[in-house]
Amino acid sequence: MFEGIQRNLSEALKKLRGRGRITEANIRDSMREIRTALLEADVNFNVVNEFIQRVTERSVGQEVLKLLDPSEQIVNIVYQELVQLMGPVDHRIPMAKDRPTVLMLCGLQGSGKTTTAGKLALRLRDEGRKPLLVAADLQRPAAIEQLKILGEQLNVPVYSEFPSDPVTVCRNAVAQAKKALQDIVILDTAGRLHIDDQLIDELRQIDKQCRPDSVFFVCDSMTGQDAVNSAKAFNDALDLNGVILTKLDGDTRGGAALSIKEVTKVPIKFIGVGEKLEALELFHPDRMAQRIIGQGDLMGLVEKVAKVQQQLNQEDLQKQQEKLKKGDFNLDDFRKQFEQIKKLGMKDMIGAMPGMAEMVPADEDPEAALKRIQGMIDAMTKDERRNPDIIDISRRRRIAAGSGTQPHEIKQFLTQFEQIRTLMRQMASMSMWQRFKMMHGLGKAGAFQPGSQVLKQNKVGTGHRKSAKERAEERKKKKKKR
Repeated sequence: MFEGIQRNLSEALKKLRGRGRITEANIRDSMREIRTALLEADVNFNVVNEFIQRVTERSVGQEVLKLLDPSEQIVNIVYQELVQLMGPVDHRIPMAKDRPTVLMLCGLQGSGKTTTAGKLALRLRDEGRKPLLVAADLQRPAAIEQLKILGEQLNVPVYSEFPSDPVTVCRNAVAQAKKALQDIVILDTAGRLHIDDQLIDELRQIDKQCRPDSVFFVCDSMTGQDAVNSAKAFNDALDLNGVILTKLDGDTRGGAALSIKEVTKVPIKFIGVGEKLEALELFHPDRMAQRIIGQGDLMGLVEKVAKVQQQLNQEDLQKQQEKLKKGDFNLDDFRKQFEQIKKLGMKDMIGAMPGMAEMVPADEDPEAALKRIQGMIDAMTKDERRNPDIIDISRRRRIAAGSGTQPHEIKQFLTQFEQIRTLMRQMASMSMWQRFKMMHGLGKAGAFQPGSQVLKQNKVGTGHRKSAKERAEERKKKKKKR
């Protein structure tokens, strides 16, 4: 997701590199490119202008221009403003004490309300709640059947009446929940292809009769600014408590995620990242901002893996997070995650894990690449997986024969794995800008090849990182040569 805005925004920020001193003119040129990147991502026009104004004002301040490497601070400012643009978010759902808590989902037709209702029910059920799904979308009889099927899959009861009217269905469902001791009622209301008076009046009647504790607007993130305009209209009518963005696993430009909070003042609470019922996640503005500026989301990846591995306890999760942060993991650890990686989806894996994309050639199917790498690891002994450094040429030949690959492919994989591990270890202690420079330096073609200029420049694998003083000395030498 957000591939276009990641690429364009990253290019704009990279142009700040290598300038001895950054002037106001340099900054304004970069801000123009950032503005273009945001507009191309279908971010709301007014939101873009205000965002650029805030970043520019902070960037041209004397405290930034006086720094030896002001570009680092500017990237940090962009990151902070992105976080502010999308947050803050309180993920808690207020629960009633003496009656069932009522949650109402609303939105346009095709936004994914019914599926989201099932996902939300699963999430609440796993938290120990007793949800009741309510089929209040009588405009589309198929929606009632769809919700019943979801309820059977989740072992969650579904309340429905047909023929009837949505207000009566919702009112009777709340009464039924009290009798059955269900503590959460999720109302799946009807949608339309567009907002009309009939739809709004129907929702207002449900709101008046059932008095929902929280109203969530479900919107398709692929519709960009249209989703923002719809959210504003629904919020004016119902006073929304939160937004659920769906289809973020698709070709999303990012306009809705970056605009909706600023325009409506309603936070994004959940995001749908796949068709599976487990694919509903909490929305974290800081993690989303990291992905937008190209830094990946290691902690998000670890949490996804841990969610799939139901047997993991909190202590195991903490250990796994520390391993990934430090890059202190071996091929045995890597192999244990492969089945979970398949369930997570390769796109999520590649996007969230720094350097992982280098293991998958552009012309190779990610699933095929995953199987090829898995075969290489399976052909190794336990000692080799735990300590890849002992793998010499004779071992490479044996592993290649056992995995149906070539010895040079084994060597290339081991080199890439070691560099990813080193990269992650370094990133754990790097500043925002240093991480940004390394990520985009290593993203170039051939960056992982031994002896590449990118690796030499970043000194990956040496444990050394250039200090501000060293960079200043290098710039002085370049000026003298000129």
